[in-house]
Amino acid sequence: MTARLDYLWRLCATGMAFVVFGVCGVLFSVLVFPLASLWPHRASRQRAVTAVIHGFFRALVAVLQRVGVMTLDVQGAQALRAGAPAVVVANHPTYLDVMVLLSLTPRACCVVKNAHWRNPCFWGIVRAAEYVSNADATELVDAGAQQLAAGYTMIIFPEGTRSPAPNRLHAFSRGFAHMALKAGAPIVPVLMDCDPPAFTRQMRWYDVPARAFRMRVNVLAPLGVDELAAADTTPAIAARSVTHAVEAHITQHLFDYGFFKTGN
Repeated sequence: MTARLDYLWRLCATGMAFVVFGVCGVLFSVLVFPLASLWPHRASRQRAVTAVIHGFFRALVAVLQRVGVMTLDVQGAQALRAGAPAVVVANHPTYLDVMVLLSLTPRACCVVKNAHWRNPCFWGIVRAAEYVSNADATELVDAGAQQLAAGYTMIIFPEGTRSPAPNRLHAFSRGFAHMALKAGAPIVPVLMDCDPPAFTRQMRWYDVPARAFRMRVNVLAPLGVDELAAADTTPAIAARSVTHAVEAHITQHLFDYGFFKTGN
């Protein structure tokens, strides 16, 4: 009986969290961020919007932990709070990965799907925060490099969507590598895991696991992009080498840290 009540509580709490997220997203889009657009100084406006988003997701993650929906185990988070611009490259097992990384990174900008520019919960947020659309590869690289030059950390999930299975990744796209090379910014690999799986590509929001899920985030040491591409001569070849090196690095560490398991 206790286990059943715990499950029902977490199901209700999860549903309420999605409702709060959706309502707040709409309110931010139609009220708060349009008012922010009246602020005359673009740089300070973006800083303020970024701070609001960071604070909101920190609060949401704290509430989800408080009500027993999830636990969060983070290693190396100081690298995300350091303030120096970098390209954060992470695997993408769950729907909550973006929320968690934004809650850990004070000055963050994201590459997001173009569809979010029409989503009623997101359109105002992505515009006000000057997030980068993935609609055009060239514009993505240029816009990302500009955000890095302005001092923001770029958060990118190079799989482009959630991972296909617990022990598999989609092939990485090269946009993050071109961006890092163009800006001369380091790449910070981030490992993410959710146990038991929740909010995966195959699951709906109401597919609540039998116990509270544990999200683990391991931030690895930064990688110098010049070293990864030292032997290459053209931008295209350099980006290909960087992409393959980072994908191999993340995949190997997912096994080393036990996030991926052999034989499954």
